[in-house]
Amino acid sequence: MTTIATRSPRSKPRRKTKSPAQTLLAQAEKILEDGKAEDLVTIDLQGKSDIADYLLIATGRSQRQVMALAQRLLEGLKTAGHGKIAAEGLRHGEWVLVDAGDVVIHLFRPETRAYYNIEKMWGEALSEAVGS
Repeated sequence: MTTIATRSPRSKPRRKTKSPAQTLLAQAEKILEDGKAEDLVTIDLQGKSDIADYLLIATGRSQRQVMALAQRLLEGLKTAGHGKIAAEGLRHGEWVLVDAGDVVIHLFRPETRAYYNIEKMWGEALSEAVGS
């Protein structure tokens, strides 16, 4: 007796679709990378906090760069269709907080980031480059 094996047509692997928060995070990361932000750290807050799904932390080399990164981020996310986005600290450029709803972004000067070390609060290690 001969057995003939039939192949079932291969189904294409399903792509994991990104949640709106993941899409927003990816857009924010891209904008900051294009603006030459340094030491980007993403902290997943899902299940840890109700304030947001993700926390994104980045460093600018100077007050001027931090302010420019924040402005670029606000404009880029608005252009991408994300509505209400609030920012605090734009005037001084030491630490700018951008609240985009599901993603909260902190932009720091290196000294300010090392001083506040908010990564530690969420259980993440501050990189050697930032801490020195």
